[in-house]
Amino acid sequence: MPTLENRIPPPLVATLFALCMWALAAVLPKVAVSDTLRLIATAALVALGAFFCLAGVLSFRRARTTVNPLKPQTASALVSSGIYRLSRNPMYLGFALFLAAWAVFLASPWALLGVLGFILYMNRLQIAAEERALEALFGAEFSRYKSAVRRWL
Repeated sequence: MPTLENRIPPPLVATLFALCMWALAAVLPKVAVSDTLRLIATAALVALGAFFCLAGVLSFRRARTTVNPLKPQTASALVSSGIYRLSRNPMYLGFALFLAAWAVFLASPWALLGVLGFILYMNRLQIAAEERALEALFGAEFSRYKSAVRRWL
C-alpha cells in the first residue's frame, strides 16, 4: 500500500469517513438521547477538536515550517513545543474529535466505527510515512521526541 501513503489530504480523508458514518447512521439503529444532551456533547467535542487543530497549526506557523501533510520531507523544523508536547499529531486528533462529534450528533453508536477507521487509516497511510520522513530529516532528535510523546494523546 505504499502507493496510497500521503496521497489524500487528511481533511478529505476525514470528510470521506464522515460521509460513511452518515450512511451507516441512516440505515442502522440510533440511540435515544435528548437533543439537548446530544447537542451539548457535540459542541464540546467540536470545540475540543478545533482547539487541537488550531493549536497544531499555530505551532507550525510559529516554527515557520510546512503544514502540508502530503510533503513531510519539506519540514524545516521539528516542532516539539506547545501542543506538540501532548500529542505528535494534534491536528489529526482534532479531526478524530470532529468525527466523534459527528457520531454523537447522528446519535449512532455504529458511526463511531468511522472514528476507528479514520484512526487506523491515518496510522497506516499517513502518519507512518510522515514519521519515516521526519526520522530521515531529524534523526536522533525525532527518535527522542517520538519516545517521549504519544502519537495521539
